[in-house]
Parts: sequence; structure tokens; C-alpha cells
Amino acid sequence: MTPAALQKTFFLALLVVISAAFIFLLAEYFQPIFWAAVLGILFRPVQHFLEHRLRGRKTVAAVLATILIFITVLVPTLLIASAVVSEAASFYARIQSGEVDPGIVLRWAQGWTPWLTEWADKVGLDVESWPERISAAAVTASQFVASRALTAGQNVATFLIKFLIMLYLLFFVLRDGDELLEKIIVALPLGDERERELFAKFAEVSRATIKGTLVIGVIQGTLGGLMFWALGIQGAVLWGVVMVFLSILPLVGASLVWIPAAIFMFVTGEYLDGVIIVLFGSVVIGLMDNLLRPVLIGRDTKMPDYIILLSTLGGLSVFGISGFVIGPLIAAMFLAVWSMFEQEHVIAD
Repeated sequence: MTPAALQKTFFLALLVVISAAFIFLLAEYFQPIFWAAVLGILFRPVQHFLEHRLRGRKTVAAVLATILIFITVLVPTLLIASAVVSEAASFYARIQSGEVDPGIVLRWAQGWTPWLTEWADKVGLDVESWPERISAAAVTASQFVASRALTAGQNVATFLIKFLIMLYLLFFVLRDGDELLEKIIVALPLGDERERELFAKFAEVSRATIKGTLVIGVIQGTLGGLMFWALGIQGAVLWGVVMVFLSILPLVGASLVWIPAAIFMFVTGEYLDGVIIVLFGSVVIGLMDNLLRPVLIGRDTKMPDYIILLSTLGGLSVFGISGFVIGPLIAAMFLAVWSMFEQEHVIAD
């Protein structure tokens, strides 16, 4: 090996080692960095608008855009999180005290179908104990939810620190995003055309996922929470937030909350409330999913629904709450890279 080749090999090895060490160093702050990039993409039009209005003053425009994000994201998030913690603890206390008894639904069904209970006894199924088991399971589940909510409340300081780091990084992404992107494209050895295509896919999927998953979830959760609040159902904010998270499941998401609520209303004799929940849930909340999801997600990402669902669930299990964006993003980049490989392979053949 010539001295020049040896120097190049050593330098490349050093580059890889130093880069890996740097990534390891920043691993704890992956999510603030990621969200700074995503929000920078989403609020890029706002930055450009402010730059135009301020006659090209990028720094002032970035400061104003960052303040806008702080007000529109942090304040509502903290208020909602506080309400969810309070309502989760209250819901657990009501189930534990017996004020709310999920087993009442099964006892009601047994009263209407005694023949089913008799048949179950003949085949050796002890359905008489099922209501108590359901109630015990509900206590355990509500205790888990309440403990998770309290843990989240205790981690507010950590959240605030990471959020402030994200805002700090976001300022530079908004102000210097175009220049940073060009430097990355020049530095990466993948070919400028491939790199621009991959970065375009990153921006496309980020926008589509935020617009689709988050916007649809917020709309459905807000409508569901307002419906529960109007009917006097306790924990409206908690169930609204639950609907936001469940909305990642196409077609059935929010219905996993309002259908059991409607059944509970019918069982407890609140027939009018039950009918209102069914009509509002199926017509208004359901239509939001069926009409908006294909428009906001499918057309932009050009990914099948099942890939979006699986990648979102996988992302949530690996990366936590940020996974609802990271999962589809990884899936989209996976499809984009293999599409590039296929095109180049076909051309080469």
C-alpha cells in the first residue's frame, strides 16, 4: 500500500471513529435535534414569509418564528399535560372506590342473555366471575395509566430542558437551514442528486405525517373531548388525549374510546347520551378520519396505509412519542433508497 493510500485509509477510519463518537455523545439529545429539524421544515414557509416582510433579516425572522412556536406548542402542551395528570389520578380513584364499575356491562349482558351463561356453565366456563375479573383488570389498567401520567408530570423539568434545547437548535435551523443543507449535500459521498432526493423525501414525509397523524388526531381528540364534556362525562380531557394517540389506527382509532363509552351509557340507562355518542362518533369523528387521512397522508407519502400503520406502531414502541413521525419517516426512506437502487440496477442491466 502506497503512503498516500495508507494516509487516506487511516483518515477515513479516523473519520468513522470520530463521527461514531460524536453521534454517541449526542445520543441523549437525539429527540430535541430531530424535532428541531422537523419543526424547521414545517415552519420554513413562516420563516420565508417573515424574512420577506423584514426585508431579508434572517436573524430577526428566526427569533420571531421561534417565539411563535414556543407560544403555540409549549403552552398548550403543558396545560393539557397538567389536566391529563389530574384526570388520570381521579379516574383511578373512582374505579378503585367502585364509583365506576366496568364489570357492569358484562353483568348487563348476562341479564339479557341467561341462556349464554347456562351454555358457558355446561362447557366449563365460569362467566359469573368475569365481571369481577374485568373490574380488577380495570383497576390495574387505570393504576398503570395514573402512574404513567404522574411519572410524566414528574419529568416536566427534563421535558422543559430538552424543549429549550430544541428551541435553541430550531433558531439556527430556521436561520441557517438552507446553508446547512447545502453543506451536508457537499459533504456526503452519496451523489448530490441522490442526496437531494432523500432530503426532499425527508421533508415530504415529515410534513405529511405531522399534517396527517397529528392534525387528524388533534381534531378527533378535540371533538371527542368536547362531546364528553358536553355530556358531562368526567375525564373529558383525558379521553380526548387518549383518542389523539389511538387515532394512528386507521378507521377504528377514536372509536376504541367512544364505542365503550356509548355502551356504558346504554347499560346505565343514559339512552339519549348513548345515542348522541354513537351518532356524533360515527358521523362526525369517523368522517374526519375517512376524509382527511387519504388527503393529508396518503397522497403526500405515497405509502400504503398498512405500511404507515406498521411503521407508526413500530416507531412508537422504539422511540416513544416521537416514533409517530420517526417510524413513517424510516419506512419512507427505506422505500426511497430501494427505489433508487432498483432504478439504477435496471438502468445498469
